[in-house]
Amino acid sequence: EVQLVESGGGLVQAGGSLRLSCAASGFTFDDSAIGWFRQAPGKEREGVSCISSSDGSTYYADSVKGRFTISSDNAKNTVYLQMNSLAPEDTAVYYCAVMVTDYSRSHYWDYESNYDYWGRGTQVTVSS
Repeated sequence: EVQLVESGGGLVQAGGSLRLSCAASGFTFDDSAIGWFRQAPGKEREGVSCISSSDGSTYYADSVKGRFTISSDNAKNTVYLQMNSLAPEDTAVYYCAVMVTDYSRSHYWDYESNYDYWGRGTQVTVSS
């Protein structure tokens, strides 16, 4: 059974930092790609970042480039999203999702339909 469990969300002041974790199980981590998405109240879900565990390629939305860093620990089957210089507009529920077998689908990392499984999300709230 594939499981993705997000953690690390919380309340932080603008300019602060948080690190989200996505603990994965039930598939071959090294063949996969894991992405982070977020959904703010009243808005559509949007792609934030993605990492391919097979070749280490990383992808970012323009809105987070230079502030967020995605990484993976293949030994722990965990992907991290380090979020720095947080702003109120980063407030959202953050979800991780997996392409169980990458097959270069990560090149189209911000297409939700490419992902096979989703976590339940973790709330990030940035106060001004």
